[in-house]
Amino acid sequence: MVRVLAQVAMVMNLDKCIGCHTCSVTCKQTWTNREGTEYVWFNNVETKPGIGYPKGYEDQERWKGGWVLDRKGRLQLKSGGRVKRLGQIFANPHLPTIDDYYEPATYDYDALLSSPARTDDTPVARPISRLTGDDMAITWGANWEDQLGGTAEHGPQDPNLATLTPEARQKVKFEFEKTFLFHLPRICEHCLNPACVSACPSGAMYKREEDGIVLVDQDTCRGWRMCVTACPYKKVYTNTSTGKAEKCTFCFPRIEAGMNDEWIEAAQLSPIWKLAMKFRVALPLHPEYRTMPMVWYIPPLSPVLDAVKDRGGDETDADDVFHAIADLRIPVEYLASIFTAGDSDVVGGVLMKLAAMRSYMRELTLDGTVRQDLLDATGMNAEDLEELYRLLAIAKYEDRYIIPAAAKRDAAELEDTANSAACSLEKDGAPGMGGETVGAGQVLFGATLQVRKA
Repeated sequence: MVRVLAQVAMVMNLDKCIGCHTCSVTCKQTWTNREGTEYVWFNNVETKPGIGYPKGYEDQERWKGGWVLDRKGRLQLKSGGRVKRLGQIFANPHLPTIDDYYEPATYDYDALLSSPARTDDTPVARPISRLTGDDMAITWGANWEDQLGGTAEHGPQDPNLATLTPEARQKVKFEFEKTFLFHLPRICEHCLNPACVSACPSGAMYKREEDGIVLVDQDTCRGWRMCVTACPYKKVYTNTSTGKAEKCTFCFPRIEAGMNDEWIEAAQLSPIWKLAMKFRVALPLHPEYRTMPMVWYIPPLSPVLDAVKDRGGDETDADDVFHAIADLRIPVEYLASIFTAGDSDVVGGVLMKLAAMRSYMRELTLDGTVRQDLLDATGMNAEDLEELYRLLAIAKYEDRYIIPAAAKRDAAELEDTANSAACSLEKDGAPGMGGETVGAGQVLFGATLQVRKA
């Protein structure tokens, strides 16, 4: 078992996410621009309500991801014990197919560029499968439900709806003029208790003890795909070219480069700790999976504000918002199914704290009024509430990104390594691409990857 010395984490404010997919595109261009990763999205932004990517990944009765408690109250993988997994090692029945992701496509652009002038019809570039080379019809994709685009068709299949009461499910209307939506960016959770690491038969999946990042040793991976099943977030993918597992790296080369902070100082300055532990407004994604995810979310207040306006209330009035939160079963109950294992009171408390902060700061800014009743409602003093506001509304770069540097004693080695090698996954013959093992200090995107397994 790895004794993690430190854990890098992330908080995403869903009230600020507008679904622009800039994070997805940037990650795709940096990390998954190689052959065999056409369908791989280490970072994708989903529209909720919706079934997500891959289809219905939250349905663990189907996919068997995460952990459960056995009869003696001990944790075991939902996919089964070691003997059961070993019996399915050559035919794992709980894997998403390419249809659950999408079949990668390209287009015959030459049909447009080389087409002669004609008047009878217009030339088109038909989609062609990157897997078979045949013509194909595009019927699904990573962003198929973006802005509720495909939700009218697939929305009722959202696994989170199955946890709601019949009354609550009835209130979710998958029509543009009736439903609510918010955007959910998703990456690997780099869990404290990663199911993927425990399920890997070859030991290729490992969690780094220096920062808690979960990675894949490409030379050790044998493509058993047990990690894909065990990950309840379905953020481990199989490269269709190499047959190896790949996943989000938490951009560890940038973390290793750091900013000049030592680890203890970085932890003391961390906005993650403040949002999750001090102010308690950040919540984990599906804590019932028992993996202890390290990417947390501030639930969106915007669906509640929409409900306030629909009722003819004032979205800037904390009392109107409080009443809406207390009375609504949707979306509060829906949010609870995603972030608190169904505990609506916890989500409601966070939303009330965020609403009180907005109203308090609005009146303080407009005429200097100090609303003591709002402070009492949140259980916070004025200094803490204003600090929370700065973190969520107007925080500067250095307040939002606290990244500890690699140890100074390793600086020369890191610099020499970065200068002597390019990205090891982007060329033929590299580790994981049929080449030789470089070793424990193998170079990945110009930074050292220290292989420390459980």
